Amino acid sequence: MADAPYLIALALMEQEGQRAMPLQGKSLPAPIAAPADPGEAGGQLALELLLRLWQRSDQGPLRRAAAGQSLLLVTLQLEALQHQLPALKNRWIGAGDTTALLADLAGLGGQIWALELEARQPPAYRRLA
Repeated sequence: MADAPYLIALALMEQEGQRAMPLQGKSLPAPIAAPADPGEAGGQLALELLLRLWQRSDQGPLRRAAAGQSLLLVTLQLEALQHQLPALKNRWIGAGDTTALLADLAGLGGQIWALELEARQPPAYRRLA
């Protein structure tokens, strides 16, 4: 199971002037082969994360911190999830540099998608790396 990839949904947000990066994840039985997207598994993770954000809105207004790149799905290996992701998260929370965060995530060897919603269209994945 150590070689199994993880799919992570993460939100880049602000609440009352403070950046935060809540996330939700699950292990995958196999890597997502390009050019495929996270599909139903990604949609389920995003829904769970958005429900957590909805509950968090009781504590104050929420704001997307990175416009169309504020809801991401990322594949990572377990080691990167445990060791590198916490440092990347702390760096983004401190500096808010989304370009650096995306470059760092891509450097971990995973895939990255932004989840987007156009008017009267189903949610769609846009591949970032």
